[in-house]
Amino acid sequence: MTDSGQGREPSGTPPQFRRPAALFFEPPAGSSDEEHFFSLESISEPRELLDRATELATAFQNAADRSVEYQAMAAAQLADTARFDSLTPAAVADRAGWTEDYAVKMIEFGRELLRRRA
Repeated sequence: MTDSGQGREPSGTPPQFRRPAALFFEPPAGSSDEEHFFSLESISEPRELLDRATELATAFQNAADRSVEYQAMAAAQLADTARFDSLTPAAVADRAGWTEDYAVKMIEFGRELLRRRA
């Protein structure tokens, strides 16, 4: 948890932020090869490039939307007062790197998603 909203851990050190998940099919950072992004650089036909890039953009947006839904459901589960180890919205916010207001909204969104699944 942060102390008095100053963005510091109880020990006084800045919070650690999580790095985005690596894409398993991308070359590792620092690779000596020229940049390859899903082989888009090898497509010379503009129509084909637009189609493929649009497919990828749509797929990534859909994946991001689904990930947010899973974040919300996990936040709701962590904040469920029926759990003996439930977290406060502030603790969920701290864990996820969110503001407390955003955590409250995500918890409610997650509860709604979980109700729909039941």
